[in-house]
Amino acid sequence: MEKKFNPALELSKKHFFGEYGDVNTSITDSATFTFLGAQTMVDTFEGHAEGCFLYSRHWNPTNKYLADTLAAMENTESAWVTASGMAAITNAIMQICNAGDHIVSSITTYGGTYAFLMNYLPKFNIETTLVDITDLEAVKNAIRPNTKIIYTETMTNPMLQISDLPELAKISKSHNLKLVVDNTFTPLIVSPARLGADVVVYSLTKFINGKNDCVAGAICSTAEFINSLSNVNDGTSMLLGPALDPLRSANILKNLYTLNIRMRQHSENATFLSHKLSEYGIKIVYPGLETDKGYEVLTKIKNEGYGYGGMLAIDMETKEKSYKLMESMQMKGVGYLAVSLGYFRTLFSNSGSSTSSEVPIETQHKMGLSPGIVRFSVGLDADMDNTWTLIKQAIDEL
Repeated sequence: MEKKFNPALELSKKHFFGEYGDVNTSITDSATFTFLGAQTMVDTFEGHAEGCFLYSRHWNPTNKYLADTLAAMENTESAWVTASGMAAITNAIMQICNAGDHIVSSITTYGGTYAFLMNYLPKFNIETTLVDITDLEAVKNAIRPNTKIIYTETMTNPMLQISDLPELAKISKSHNLKLVVDNTFTPLIVSPARLGADVVVYSLTKFINGKNDCVAGAICSTAEFINSLSNVNDGTSMLLGPALDPLRSANILKNLYTLNIRMRQHSENATFLSHKLSEYGIKIVYPGLETDKGYEVLTKIKNEGYGYGGMLAIDMETKEKSYKLMESMQMKGVGYLAVSLGYFRTLFSNSGSSTSSEVPIETQHKMGLSPGIVRFSVGLDADMDNTWTLIKQAIDEL
């Protein structure tokens, strides 16, 4: 695989003018669409009428603009946008799996995903085996005759492990499985489909939108898979109905064109901060540090020019110390004690008590999740020296 694929360049080639030559796309504020003839309506329902729309739960022109742009960015044939990141994850998995199937998943994964895999899917007799995704032998050993999916995150939440996607793709293909990858933490930085992933999912809420003003998701894959999702008879997305509001699609599409600038700055700021914290003797996880376990793999799989991402984690050892630190940092103006990520302000939270709270304590221990972990989504601060000074003050006051 050539390293010179530039996802930002590919998405920039996609542009859709508005109805009157607007430089921004028109927003199709309509739930239903007219047909010039009855036969056209029949053909549209059967999926034979190219370029025709029937109902916004199925497709909406504005949503399709965003989906097509995301597909270009991901180098996939097609994409589908959803009303949340969890809708993207659950729809993709449920389209692939049937009752009696099995999934191999990274044990370190977003808490909502964990809850879906371990608490919700069993009602459909779909089982999941959790593994250390960086242990390729463990992944192979977990595969059963009824396994359908290997599921992981490029950069796992909240431990920031790096999945070796090319190696996982080899395993999945040798067993005729689907490799489903959540790339929410690393848009532009990593292009999973080019590394062998069959389906790439996103929470658009995070870095891609970047404003924390909406909730949305995306599924990027082959045209065949996306068409199956939207099939009126048995498509998971069509029948469960997680349609994204077209106004939000239009907003996300505009924000998408600044993603390359934002990801570079998020990465630059996180790299600066990770070096300062490491030099100060704080236990830190950041895949952009050469001493980090994920550095070599991420360096191997990442696209050039976007850095190592805006996510880092530090271990304050106890929940109490992490709480005090976060409260102090918020008071000093470092950022906000809040869940989520990809915002222009720095966000920080105690993962075990928030985004991984659905994960049982014993499983958190297996993941290596310390009760004192503070996960940072480093913002777009203009003066990182000042940011570090405030963080250092908060640490020194503990």
